[in-house]
Amino acid sequence: MTTQLEKILNLTLAWVLTDGVKLVIGLIVLSIGWKLIKKLIKIMNVLMDKNNVDKTLRNFLDALVEVVLRVVLIMAVLEFVGIKATGIAAIFASAGLAIGLALQGSLSNFAGGVIILLIRPFNVGDYIEGAGHSGTVEKISIFYTCLVTPDNKQILIPNGSLANDSIVNYSSKDTRRVDIVFGVSYDDDIFKVKRILTQVVDANELILKNPEPFISINEHGASSINFVVRAWCKTSDYWTVYFDLLEKVMVRFNEENISIPYPQMDLHLKDGKLQEN
Repeated sequence: MTTQLEKILNLTLAWVLTDGVKLVIGLIVLSIGWKLIKKLIKIMNVLMDKNNVDKTLRNFLDALVEVVLRVVLIMAVLEFVGIKATGIAAIFASAGLAIGLALQGSLSNFAGGVIILLIRPFNVGDYIEGAGHSGTVEKISIFYTCLVTPDNKQILIPNGSLANDSIVNYSSKDTRRVDIVFGVSYDDDIFKVKRILTQVVDANELILKNPEPFISINEHGASSINFVVRAWCKTSDYWTVYFDLLEKVMVRFNEENISIPYPQMDLHLKDGKLQEN
């Protein structure tokens, strides 16, 4: 028993003085390297700020460089400790099918991120609609794009899904057209209605004069004559113009006794039987 205990102690001491020391040094190097990578990323951000690098590209490069540097650091520490990279590669190769299936979604999202970065269908700060969601682009990372909704909800969309879906970018152009339909009664004077709509549009300073606003009858509806108002404005003023027109037209219609019809049904009695019109 004493001999066996001495052998165990000697082996333990030998491991501590050799591989144990390497392990401790490796952990220290890993900790220091982790902090250095963070500092390097900050320095890289400062340099990109000075050179006015696009924010979309900057966020993507941050995530990519950080992942690559950390992987290189971990592989270097493992080599130093004595765990050969070739051995790790062999383990991954032996389980290649399972790993490939597990990483299929992640690889697709990474490829989607690269496609988004190259094609640039949108930038950080744009309001977009895609993959069934809409919001302002806050960040484009390696695997996900982060959107923030108008009510301040955060949505993470996989880049693979976003790159393979139709994308509507509401912020890519400097101007947008506001389209609103207003319904009035068949009994109202259509020339008066058109004059009121023209006055409301002309009074709005946010509406552009060129292209010229368009106002006309759009449809003879089931219970109303529908006028369409199409007015151009700066993209940033879109919702301000939209809600202002709705409010101002309603006020003017009330002042001018223009009726806004609503769906209704006329009932008639004929020979004691109820009929609907």
